[in-house]
Amino acid sequence: MPRIVWLLVTARAINRLGAFSLPFLTVLISTDFGASTTTAGVLSAAFGLATIPSRLAGGRLAARLGRRRTIVLGLTGCALAQLGIAAAGSLATVAVFAILLGLVFELYEPPSQAMIADAVRPAERVRAYSLLNVALAAGGTGAGLIAAGLGRWDLRWLFVVDALTCLACALALRIALPADHRHRPAVRHGEHGEQARPWRDRALWGMFTSGTVFALVYMQIMMALPLTLARRGLEPADAGLLFTASAVTVIAAQPALRLRRLATLSDSAALAFGYTLLAIGLVGYAMAHTLPAFLITTAVWSLGDVLILGRAFSVVAGLAPPGGADRYLAAYGISWGIATVAAPVTATQILEHAGVAALWAGSASLCLALAAAQLLVVKPLISGKGRTAPAPDTTSGEATPAAETDSRPADRP
Repeated sequence: MPRIVWLLVTARAINRLGAFSLPFLTVLISTDFGASTTTAGVLSAAFGLATIPSRLAGGRLAARLGRRRTIVLGLTGCALAQLGIAAAGSLATVAVFAILLGLVFELYEPPSQAMIADAVRPAERVRAYSLLNVALAAGGTGAGLIAAGLGRWDLRWLFVVDALTCLACALALRIALPADHRHRPAVRHGEHGEQARPWRDRALWGMFTSGTVFALVYMQIMMALPLTLARRGLEPADAGLLFTASAVTVIAAQPALRLRRLATLSDSAALAFGYTLLAIGLVGYAMAHTLPAFLITTAVWSLGDVLILGRAFSVVAGLAPPGGADRYLAAYGISWGIATVAAPVTATQILEHAGVAALWAGSASLCLALAAAQLLVVKPLISGKGRTAPAPDTTSGEATPAAETDSRPADRP
């Protein structure tokens, strides 16, 4: 891998090490300022809404200011906003800084993903993005432990440490990344004159719709897990341990993706299997009352996560015409912004009015519906575009897995 890929992967791991504060934003609003669960959910949704124009702005700023400047601007802005949240003395101040955080939160993504895409050959992009996801998981193992420790002391320190890692990441990339070049031509069309128009592609719409529902479920896990532990009589900060368990599972499961039986599954079959595992794990959340039970079910749904994320992004990239993958992946990535807006509201409202069991049982039902829709609706659309399953590596007796990639906060979703 080129040096620039390793720089971005390492910086991502460092940044991810501190990216544990957002799942506790609703808890901070509720405990430190006495706000209702509904108010906490609305403020978190406002943050999510702000991330949608943030992603679009990231692409525009990268073209006008340069990729390195945009990355540094985004990371520095995140740091300042999180320090503002940590120092806030009123609910209104928290709300302002939460929205500001959302407006700078996604600036990093378009230029960093474009840098990786340009740095490697198309055949190597699978490996490059897979490295990025493993780095995120590795950083997440430490992030969860830090969250579990600092969260027991003072939730505000979670935002302080997160801000410090953002600043460290911004400084490292400002020094190490190549200087920006002005007037970089923007690629708007595929090769051979074929224009990339993602929103006119029915297959992409199928993936986008299912991806939005999946992202909603995923973000509900991030937002509602600390609140669920509190309602079960456990320590909310222990959600950090559960997020660590999830990250460890993602890393440990990577070799399994090379097994022939998994790697040679069709895209839709692999996605349906992943949704089913996710549903089983969420049913476990509905019934769990002890920390060990939550740990076991977290490992189960994380196995589903391993199968879903990489395969979904691989499918979307395969749907794009030559030269149009960036626009297709950017369009698909908006699903996470929509989910970040909706999840705090849906999760808190269901918890408030129906309870823990209803939230997780309902989420599990959505996952089973996704599995069925993937086979019955999305698969024919993908087949119509000529998308095929990855070919097995017959020389080693194993198969090369689809890349495991990620476009959420970090959440961080």
